[in-house]
Amino acid sequence: MKKLSALVVRYSKLSLYGFLGLVLLSTIWGFQAFDGLKGGGYDDPGSQSASVTKVLQDTYGQSIAEVVIIADFAAGVDAPSSLKTARSLTKEIKAVAGVDGVSSYYSLGQPASLRSTDSKAAYFFVNLDDKIKQSVPAKILQDTFDKQYKTARVYVAGLAPITAELNGVISTDLTRAESFAVPLTVLLLVFVFGSLVAAGLPFLVAGASILGSFFVIWVLTLFTDTSVFSINLITGLGLGLGIDYALLMVNRFREERAAGHAVPQAVEKTIQTAGRTVFFSGLTVGVVLVAMAFFPQYFLRSFAWAGLSAVVLAIGGAVIALPALLNLLGDRINKGKVLRGNLAPKENGAWEKIARFVMKRPTAVLLVVLLGLGGLMSLASGVVFGQVDDRILPKDNRVVVASDVIRDRFDGREGSPIEVLVTEASAKQISEYTIALSKIKHVVRVQSTAGVAINGKLNTAAAPLFSNYAKGKFEKISAVGDLEPRSPEGFALTVEIRKLTNDFATIEVGGSAAIYTDSMLGISNNIPLALTWIVLSTLVLLFLFTGSVILPIKAVILNVLSLGATLGFLTWVFMDGNLHWLVGDFQTTGTIDASSMVLVAVMAFGLSMDYELFLLSRIKEQHDAGLSTIDSVSIGLQKSGRIITAAALVLAFSFFAFTTSGVSIMKMLGLGIAFAILLDATVVRALLVPALMRLFGEANWWAPRWMKKLYARFGIGH
Repeated sequence: MKKLSALVVRYSKLSLYGFLGLVLLSTIWGFQAFDGLKGGGYDDPGSQSASVTKVLQDTYGQSIAEVVIIADFAAGVDAPSSLKTARSLTKEIKAVAGVDGVSSYYSLGQPASLRSTDSKAAYFFVNLDDKIKQSVPAKILQDTFDKQYKTARVYVAGLAPITAELNGVISTDLTRAESFAVPLTVLLLVFVFGSLVAAGLPFLVAGASILGSFFVIWVLTLFTDTSVFSINLITGLGLGLGIDYALLMVNRFREERAAGHAVPQAVEKTIQTAGRTVFFSGLTVGVVLVAMAFFPQYFLRSFAWAGLSAVVLAIGGAVIALPALLNLLGDRINKGKVLRGNLAPKENGAWEKIARFVMKRPTAVLLVVLLGLGGLMSLASGVVFGQVDDRILPKDNRVVVASDVIRDRFDGREGSPIEVLVTEASAKQISEYTIALSKIKHVVRVQSTAGVAINGKLNTAAAPLFSNYAKGKFEKISAVGDLEPRSPEGFALTVEIRKLTNDFATIEVGGSAAIYTDSMLGISNNIPLALTWIVLSTLVLLFLFTGSVILPIKAVILNVLSLGATLGFLTWVFMDGNLHWLVGDFQTTGTIDASSMVLVAVMAFGLSMDYELFLLSRIKEQHDAGLSTIDSVSIGLQKSGRIITAAALVLAFSFFAFTTSGVSIMKMLGLGIAFAILLDATVVRALLVPALMRLFGEANWWAPRWMKKLYARFGIGH
């Protein structure tokens, strides 16, 4: 850091304008990323269900209907007026650009399974051209047909309309949230930084991080599927790190100026101390975010690389561009003061008093806080993880209304069948399996080359209708269930079907429920690997920073406690349906979205380590100077407590603005990260850390002799 600090001070204009120039140049390509981003990304592309989907497309020429339309006829589906309306509706749907084909209750032989239980509504299945962006024709179909059409009330549902509605709602919600959050964030920053000029510095770091990351996202879209939600992560994380790092750097610069150092020397000292902390903090956050790359879903993998790029660029902005600007501005960063007195941090104050209060009675404080956190964690005892469906949108949204019609008025889920593919199968094997499959609870009907089976009774007369189910080496067996496929019940049904005894050469189970099941397994099976990566990498990095074995272990344990409390809180809110008055209306489905919870956990863990390093760096600095553990913790908390709490408050407010969204997972992300940040910056850092460090005393800094040698050679001293 000494060489870097000298270069930045000597070539301040080049450092500032060169860094910003490269970032701005990258936006020429970066803003092109938006057209290549995709919704969805929750499925496991390497799973059994994905293999089935590929065979159905390549061998059977079959694709899942991206749009499911329900026509509700007052006169009944078989009335002459209804038949006339259905023909006209089919013709007009086919005429929409991007529609590849239409099948319906009428074109498929008017089976009872494709009409509602009251015989007044019927299914229409619409396949879209996979060479175009499917949300475009989906929105046209919604805008054109989701209303009264001649003698029918038409509803438009399906994956493509859900994605179209989701993108539209999120775009509108983010604009509204930003128009509400940004002015108030600026106001908070003015008071946190103490002056108008200093309050603008976080936007220098955040802007570099956000705009530069768009370029990285653009590159990603050229090689792999990238989630549209990665933009939300970049903006949230970029702003958050911009606030954290700018506050840390400015605070240290003011401290060095108050100690009598000239501006250039103060900037150099700032880079060598606070800049080192920023670098190591960012490195830790980035390593934690990489854990999302272990999951197969591109929804999560996108966050790993988007987050890593935001962190790297935030570090660059904080240790190159920002110090260069500090050197150019000097004491003018204090222009437009809004707070009285000296803005430099003091060694005595409220945080020092809190620390000494806690360290006088560490056991009592520890027990009370652990009881509180344990109470919050207990709220998660009944948590059930699931995945999103249309119900993440407001209940009065048109695609939700359409999906509710399917849920309420149709027995079977015809638009989302269970698809089984087998090879080298005899007619007897197909017949026996078809019958056995139809006996499973929640399976309404099974059809194969053997015929149609319902409740264990096989109708072989229908067999000719399904002769095309045999293609080359494959035989397809299709089943319809009567439950929500993307649900814990759909998961259980898929598992039961996969356990069904058979003697086929190969068998694979696909369809909507299986896709959901494999996606959940893709998360649960990879969580141990992601956790191992996070824990081991964090322990190693914190050891290299502190030279202690105890402090890294303590940090990980405290973060786990904080995350457990956050999970309990989110379960109470979003699974049990509480706090509508605070976060607005949302639908409860009896589950918590697993992918979103992974994101909340990783983000919260990373930002918690950010604050942990801010605090430890100041404590270690005092301890290395010869102070006792009690004095080191007291002064360290005094010098970092305001930074941590102020940064956490502004960042939590920025994320909390997401709760104004009509999309429930955005509400959960916003509330979850805001709660975790505030809990960590107050209860954990101000109470648990001083209490535990007091109990451990000088043992806080213990490490075996051989590890001390490693630290002496490879460690990053303050």
